[in-house]
Amino acid sequence: MRASMIIALKDLSQRIRDKSAILLGIVAPLGLALIFAAIIPDASDFTSDIQVGVVDDDRSAISAPFINDVLPSVEADGLLTVESYDSAETAIAAVDAGTISAAYIFPEGFSDSLQAGGEATVEIVGNVDDSIATQIAKAVLDSYLAEVDAVGVAVGAVMVSGGSDVAGIAQSVTASTSAVVLADVAAGNRELDATTFFSAGMAVFFLFFTVQFGVSSLLEERHFGTLPRLLGAPISRWSVIGGKAITSFVLGLISMIVLAVATTFMIGAEWGNPLGVLILMICGVMSALGIMALVAVVAKTPEQAANYQAIVAVALGMLGGTFFPLSQGPRILSLFSKLTPHAWFLQGLGDLSAGESLKAVVTPALALLAFFVVTIGIASIWRKEVLAP
Repeated sequence: MRASMIIALKDLSQRIRDKSAILLGIVAPLGLALIFAAIIPDASDFTSDIQVGVVDDDRSAISAPFINDVLPSVEADGLLTVESYDSAETAIAAVDAGTISAAYIFPEGFSDSLQAGGEATVEIVGNVDDSIATQIAKAVLDSYLAEVDAVGVAVGAVMVSGGSDVAGIAQSVTASTSAVVLADVAAGNRELDATTFFSAGMAVFFLFFTVQFGVSSLLEERHFGTLPRLLGAPISRWSVIGGKAITSFVLGLISMIVLAVATTFMIGAEWGNPLGVLILMICGVMSALGIMALVAVVAKTPEQAANYQAIVAVALGMLGGTFFPLSQGPRILSLFSKLTPHAWFLQGLGDLSAGESLKAVVTPALALLAFFVVTIGIASIWRKEVLAP
C-alpha cells in the first residue's frame, strides 16, 4: 500500500505541474458549464420578461372578455405583462423595436365576421428574436378562442334543435365549470434545472477524460522504458497498478468536488444532499476508472489509448444525455442511456433534487458500481500479463 501511495503522489505531482489535469478536469468543464448556463436559461426564466401589447379595433363582446378578463388574469399570475396600444401600427412598431415581445391585434369587424360564419382572424405579431414568447402569447389566445368556439357550438346545437333562448344558452356555457381543471400542487421535480443539469453534465462528461491520466500513465511508463524498472523494484505488480488507480480516483474525485462547489457559488447550481452527491461522485469516479482502464488495455501505445478513450468518453457522454435532457428525445434513447454511467449519475442527482432521502441514490450508485466491477474484471482477464500479481 505504501508503494502504491508513493507512485500515486509522484503521478499526481506530475499532473499538477504540467497543468493538464487542472485544465481538463476543472477549467474546461467549468467554462462550458458557465457558458451553457448563460445561453440556455432555465425554462422558468422564459416567462419572466414577456411583455405583450394589445390593440382592440373591434371593441366587441368577443374581444372585450379577452382583454378585460383573460389578459389581466394571466398578468396577475406573472406569465405576461400587458400594455394597450391605440393602433396596430404603434403596436407593430413596438414589436420591431423590441419593447414588447408580441402584440394581439383584434381587427375591426372581427366579431361581426365571426358571428356571420365568415373568416375571422386575430393577428399576433411576434418578435423574430423571441419566438418562445410569441408561442406563449399564442397559446393564451388559443385557449380563449377555444372557449369562444365552445359557445358557438352550443348555440348552434340549440338553434338546430329548435331552441330560441340563444342568449341564455351562451351565458350558461360561458359560466359552466370546465371539465378539466389545472391546479398547482406540491410535487417533487425529478428533472434538474438547467444550471444544475449543465454543471453536473459537464462534470461527469469530463470526468472520463480526467481519470484517463492515471490509467494511461501505465502505458506511458512502458513506452518510455520506466515500467520494467518499477516492476523490477521490490514491490508487487499490484502496487504499481494500485498507484495508477489511486491517481485516477483522486484526480476524478477532486475535479467533481471542485466543480460542484464552484458551480454552486458561481451560478447557483443545486446539487442536492451533500452526502448523497458525494456517494454518487465516488461511485461515478469508480465507474469511469473501470471503463477507461478497459479501453486502455486494448491499446498498445499511449497515443492509441488516448484516442480510444476520447472516442468512448464522447460517445458515452452523448448517449448518457450530458448535453441535453433525455426527456427531450425519443423514448428509445432514454432506454439506451441506461448503458452509460452518465445517465445513472444524472438520475441520482435528479432524485436528490426532488427532496428524496439518501435511499434515492442506492439504485444509481449500485448501477455505477456495477460498471466498475464488470469493466475492471474484463480488463484484468484481458491483460493477465500486466495485471497478474
